[in-house]
Amino acid sequence: MTARRRLAAAVAALAGLAVTLSGCLYAQIPPMAPDTTRSPAPQTEGIDPSLLPYYGQTLTWSDCGAAGFDCTTVTAPRDYADPSAGELQLAVIRHRATSGEPLGSLLTNPGGPGVSGVDTVRDSLSLVADENLTRSYDVIGFDPRGVGQSAPVTCYDAAGMDAFLYDIPPGTRGSDERNAALEQRQADFAAACAAGSDGILPYISTENAARDMDLLRAVLGDPKLNYLGFSYGSFLGTTYAGLFPERVGRMVLDGGIDPSLPGTESGIAQAVGFENALRAFMGACLSTSECPFSGSVDDAMADLSSLLARVDARPLTGPDGRRLGADSLVTAIVAALYSDQSWPYLRVALADVLNGDASVAFQLADFYNGRVDGQYQDNTLQALRAYNCVDYPDEGDQDDPAVEQELSQKAPVVAPYWLGPDACAAWPAPPTGTRAPITAPGSPPIVVLGTTGDPATPYTEAQALAGQLSQGVLVTYVGEGHLAYNKGNDCVNAAVDDYLVDGTVPAEGLRCE
Repeated sequence: MTARRRLAAAVAALAGLAVTLSGCLYAQIPPMAPDTTRSPAPQTEGIDPSLLPYYGQTLTWSDCGAAGFDCTTVTAPRDYADPSAGELQLAVIRHRATSGEPLGSLLTNPGGPGVSGVDTVRDSLSLVADENLTRSYDVIGFDPRGVGQSAPVTCYDAAGMDAFLYDIPPGTRGSDERNAALEQRQADFAAACAAGSDGILPYISTENAARDMDLLRAVLGDPKLNYLGFSYGSFLGTTYAGLFPERVGRMVLDGGIDPSLPGTESGIAQAVGFENALRAFMGACLSTSECPFSGSVDDAMADLSSLLARVDARPLTGPDGRRLGADSLVTAIVAALYSDQSWPYLRVALADVLNGDASVAFQLADFYNGRVDGQYQDNTLQALRAYNCVDYPDEGDQDDPAVEQELSQKAPVVAPYWLGPDACAAWPAPPTGTRAPITAPGSPPIVVLGTTGDPATPYTEAQALAGQLSQGVLVTYVGEGHLAYNKGNDCVNAAVDDYLVDGTVPAEGLRCE
C-alpha cells in the first residue's frame, strides 16, 4: 500500500460549498419548453479541427422552473486526445444577469471534487455569487463529468453506501484482520464503480474537466473564461489556467490548493488543518458554560482523544441501529469544522456522545456524507474517489512509520483515524495526473483567496499557489472556517466583486480582518 492513498482512508476531506450546514439537496431538473435566448455564436478560433464538432455546437436552453434560470446540456468527448472514444453529456444551468447587458458568463465550481454545480447554483445561488455578480454576469453552474447529471460515477445503492461508510470492520485498529477487511471493502467498492459507471472512469480527471470548461466557454460564446472556483474548484481553475493561459479572463480561486504538493504531504497538511481547527473550536467552547470539556485547550484535546479511543473500542448505537465508531465520529467532527457557525452543533454532539447518545453525531456525519432519511442525495463521495484516484500519481512505497510519526506529532488527536489501507489500490483506472507547479505564463492577474484558519485547504497552500502563478495575487482573510468569499466579510467581498465586475486588481498583500 502507498502513503499517498492511506491518508484518505478514514475520512475523505470533501472541500466544497456543500459541506456547510446550509448545503443543498439534489433533484433532477425537469425538462421544460425550449428557449434559445442568449445563445451567442460559439467561439471556435484556434481550436483543434478534430474538436470542432463539439466546439461548434449550438445550445438549446430550457426554462428550469424558477425565475431567471435556464438549463441545457453540452456534448463533450470522453477523451480529448481521441474524440472517437465516445461522448458524454454535461449538465449546465444558467442564472441570467439581472440588469442590462451581461459582461458575459461567469463559470463557477463549488468544490469536492464531486459537488454538483447545477444544484448549487439552482438551490443556493447566494452562496456562489452576491448581487453584484448576479447583476453583472450570467452565472453558470455545471456538473463536471462524473458528477450529478453529467455521466455520473455510480457505485452503490443506499444500502451499499451505508455499509461502505458506516459499518465497523472486525478486529482492532491497525491489526492485520482489520486492514484486510478494509482492503477488501475498497476493492469491492472499486469493482462496483467499474460495473456501474459505463466505462467512464479512465476519463474522470481534473484535466478533462478543465478541458470541458474550455468547451463550455466556447459554446457559451465567451472569448475568455471568467471563473469563480471554490476549494477543489480552485484546483480546477488552476488546471485550466495552466492549459489555456491565453484564454483566462477574470479568475478568482477561493481556498487555493497547491498543485505541486504531493498527496502524502497534502494529507498531512489537511490533518494538521483540522487539528488546528479543533483547537480553535476548543478555545471557543471552553469560554462558554455549555462546553462538555474543562481546563486548558490541551486538557480538552486530551479528553477528546480519550473519547475517540473509547468510542473506537465500544461504539455507540444510534436511533436507527447503526453503530457510531471513531471513524464516523471523526467524520462528524470534520463536518462541523468547515464553518465556525457549525461549532454549536459540534459542542452538542460531543456532549451527547460523552453521555452515550450518538444522535447529533450521526446527523453531522450524515450531512457530510449527503445522507438524508436513509438515502444519498447525490454521488459526491463516489465522484470524489474517481477524481482523486486518477488525479494523484502513485508515489510508490513510502516509509509509513515516518508518516505516522509526523502525523502523530503534528495532529495527535486526528492522527489515529487519518490512516488506513490504500483507497485506490484496486481502482480500475490508472492514475494519470501529476503534481507540479502551475505558472500559467501570459495569463492576466489571477486572484487567490486564502483563509488563515481554513482546515480543508490550509492557508499555506493558497500562499504557495499565489506564489507559483506568474500573475498570482493573494488576498488573505484572517478568520476560521473553510473559504472566504460571501462569508460576511466586506473586505473580501469587495476585492472579489471589484475584480470580477470592474477588473480592479486587489492591492498586493491585502489582508481582510
